[in-house]
Amino acid sequence: MKKLRLGINIDHVATVRNARGGDNPDPMRAALLAQEAGADGITAHLREDRRHISDDDIARLSQGLKIPLNLEMAATPEMLAIALKHKPHAACVVPEKREERTTEGGIDIISHFDRLKPIVTQLKAAGIRVSMFIEPDRKQIDAARELGAPVVELHTGAYANAQGEHREKLLKHIRNGAEFGADIGLEIHAGHGLTYENVGAIAAIPHLVELNIGHFLIGEAMFVGLTNAMARMRECMDRAR
Repeated sequence: MKKLRLGINIDHVATVRNARGGDNPDPMRAALLAQEAGADGITAHLREDRRHISDDDIARLSQGLKIPLNLEMAATPEMLAIALKHKPHAACVVPEKREERTTEGGIDIISHFDRLKPIVTQLKAAGIRVSMFIEPDRKQIDAARELGAPVVELHTGAYANAQGEHREKLLKHIRNGAEFGADIGLEIHAGHGLTYENVGAIAAIPHLVELNIGHFLIGEAMFVGLTNAMARMRECMDRAR
């Protein structure tokens, strides 16, 4: 089974920085450290309210990384313009509510198809790999293909927060969604809420190509350092494969 890529989300380094203002800790430094430690990509979510990652962070990340930058973005004209300006390797279109603490679920492609289509078209025309952050639902996955997005990232948050039989049911749903997406020609990623404890079952899904993990690893890094936290996560992923 092919080795899973690991993308590191550095949003919450910026969260800590913004709690006090100033320049520290610097998300760019975290990104470079992750790059040196073997990350396959860096993810950063530029939110409408700029609660963590800033426009300057995106500018520096776009210029300073040797590994791919994945810009998480809402489907708005402002974010489209920023993506087209900086041309990250990838753009992951996510739903966004100003009042939410974190992204709470996948984007509803079916309901917003006509609004999403021109955004996806323009991103692709600029040479940016487009992914859609969605629930592992066949209708949503099929809609992503119709939209022209080559990649979907399956939301694993509900699975991560569940226990017992309910978690097993949600895991099966993710597994089935990944298989269906791969069968119709999409590249399948997954992420949200993944930890050392729950990542193994997700990493074992053979159709997955990449996992994007942030909050947990940044939290662990406070105690063991980012390099060590990443190494243990990579070990968990590789063991599952």
